[in-house]
Amino acid sequence: MLSLIRIFIKVVDQGSFSKAGSVLNMAPSSIARNIDKLESDLSVTLFKRSTRQLVLTEDGKHFYEGAYNLLEEADNLVDSMHQLNQEPEGRLRISSFESFGRQCISPLLPEFLQRYPKVKIEMELENRLVDLNSENTDLGIRIGRPEDSSLNARLLMANKTLLCASPAYIEQFGMPQTPEDLSQHNCLRLSHGRQITYWHFHNAGDYKKIAVQGNLTSKGGTPLLEAAIHGGGIVLMSRWMMQNLIDEGKLVQCLPHWQAQLHESSSGDIYAVYKGSKYLRPALRALIDFIAEKVQN
Repeated sequence: MLSLIRIFIKVVDQGSFSKAGSVLNMAPSSIARNIDKLESDLSVTLFKRSTRQLVLTEDGKHFYEGAYNLLEEADNLVDSMHQLNQEPEGRLRISSFESFGRQCISPLLPEFLQRYPKVKIEMELENRLVDLNSENTDLGIRIGRPEDSSLNARLLMANKTLLCASPAYIEQFGMPQTPEDLSQHNCLRLSHGRQITYWHFHNAGDYKKIAVQGNLTSKGGTPLLEAAIHGGGIVLMSRWMMQNLIDEGKLVQCLPHWQAQLHESSSGDIYAVYKGSKYLRPALRALIDFIAEKVQN
């Protein structure tokens, strides 16, 4: 059946039996017999035929769309089987939002590259949503699942957020006792192009939406975290960014009985996002598996 489908797709692409035969090195009569066989097997008419032109029927159009995707998946599967025992190699381009890429991904890469010496990695850290297709990027590290249905996503980490400030800031301005107290504090905020920033708080079924203000905003978390460490204000950031600083005494958690979030419904889990078929190049599959194992541990 797959060989008949390949001939059918070539006929559609070339527009005639004779042109398809020329490309496939087959006689036009042989092409016609194969199309007849495919139509018989499917019990449908795929082409309206005349001496002047070959036109797809509605059934033919529908079958062409599915057949093209089927062959692509079949070819990818065969390629992946050929590559199963191959050593990962080639160049991979990764894009990650700056703070997570700097703190969690970049330190892992030397071990990965030592394990797979034939792989080369190009790493981009930027706080914008990269289009994997148009920018020829193999792997994106993102907060939240992608809305683009053509992309695949693998969960790397649940992203719990904490509210923190430095001991020096708390000593000078006091510890907030309720979420409402934050209106009296300098809050260091991620910039999303909105005039008002809200932080969201949950506690045993109680929910509060608090408008916060401050004198410093940034598209990335690193400048805000550095400012918080040096007494600049209260910051709401991912636990993976702040836990070590809390353990070292450089930051103190505020309102620990409340779950503070940047978004009402979720803190934004972190995903590895990649394009194309589920049958991945060995290098890309190895990298995703490696990052997932290290980050989750």
